[in-house]
This record gives sequence, C-alpha cells and structure tokens, in this order.
Amino acid sequence: MSSEETVEVELIPEELGAPDLTSALEALLLVADEPMPIITLAQIVRRPVVEVEECVRGLASEYTEQGRGFDLREVAGGWRFYTRDSCSGVIERWVLDGQQARLTQAALETLAVVAYRQPVTRARISAVRGVNVDGVLKTLVARGLVLEAGSEHESGAHLYRTTSYFLERLGIASLEELPDLAVHLPDFSELEEMVESARVDSPGEPVQS
Repeated sequence: MSSEETVEVELIPEELGAPDLTSALEALLLVADEPMPIITLAQIVRRPVVEVEECVRGLASEYTEQGRGFDLREVAGGWRFYTRDSCSGVIERWVLDGQQARLTQAALETLAVVAYRQPVTRARISAVRGVNVDGVLKTLVARGLVLEAGSEHESGAHLYRTTSYFLERLGIASLEELPDLAVHLPDFSELEEMVESARVDSPGEPVQS
C-alpha cells in the first residue's frame, strides 16, 4: 500500500479524535514544536496524503485571505503556524515591554528565596512563601533570572537557581556579594516541623507544600 493509499473509509468524529479533518489538522499544527510533514499528519488523522495536503494548503490560503495574525507556512519539509510578518511590530512591543516591566512583589519574594537557598525545589520555595509559586517561577525563568539546575536526589523534584543575568542585573560578581539577608529566612527544619505539626492537628485536611 502506497503512502497515498491510507485508510479510505470515512471516519466518524470519535474515530478521528476531532469534529472534522480541518479541526484535527489545526489542533495538531497548533501544538507542533517543529514543522510537521504532510505524511505524518496523514498517518495521525488516518486520511490519504492527497486529501490532507489539499486541506492544509486550503487552510494556508484561507488564513492569508482573511488577513489573520498568523499564517501556515511550508518550511523544512513540513508545515507550521507562524505569526504574520505584518504583525511583527506588536510582537516586538510585547516582548520588549515584558522584559522591561518591573517584577511584582510576589516575584521579588520568590526570587529572594531562590537566591539565598539555591539550589532549591519549588515545594520548598512554596513552603517559605506559604503560597503556590508555579506561575511566579515560570515568569522568573522567562525573564532569564532563574533556571532549572538538575533535580533533587531524594525526591527527583526540579531544583532552581539564579542565573548570571541575575548577577548582572544586581551589579555583583558572585552570590557572595548578596546582602546578608539569609538570617531572616525561616529554617527549613523548623518549617518541616511546623508542617508535620499541622498534619497532626488537622489530620483530615491536606497541607499544601
């Protein structure tokens, strides 16, 4: 059977995994982190290569005719979504504004914990701050101030540390030059005792760490 002679039966939405072929291809292309070849798309949606290619090219033409902020391009042997060239100005402004925006109080507090306790896990940062820090950590990583630094041997949890850009922004050469604030941070052994005590006092209520 040739690559163009894939399944010929009409797939129902449940079998296709999407309402129709168009939405299935759009969903796949949206999550792709590299150009997807037509034959790969055809294998996933279980439709003939010719039909899939016709649909993809039709989508690309439709987006261009409608003047969408994105387009579908054929590059490096596959297809992938890109922002439209005519929208580069607003994208550049968003990127620059994001880099220049001041950090929130939550971000500054989280960054301080990482700086003084690095390498440190997300759970321990949350324990110090008393709140979930997932979103704040993502912001700090995106700003180039924090990065993942391996994983903790015991738990396998990701460890975080500050970057050289962090030092550059503070105007210092090494972490040894940080102000002596570490003494004001809670001791982790004390925190663990407090968490364990909370579990004993409230056995029916899970403690977020």
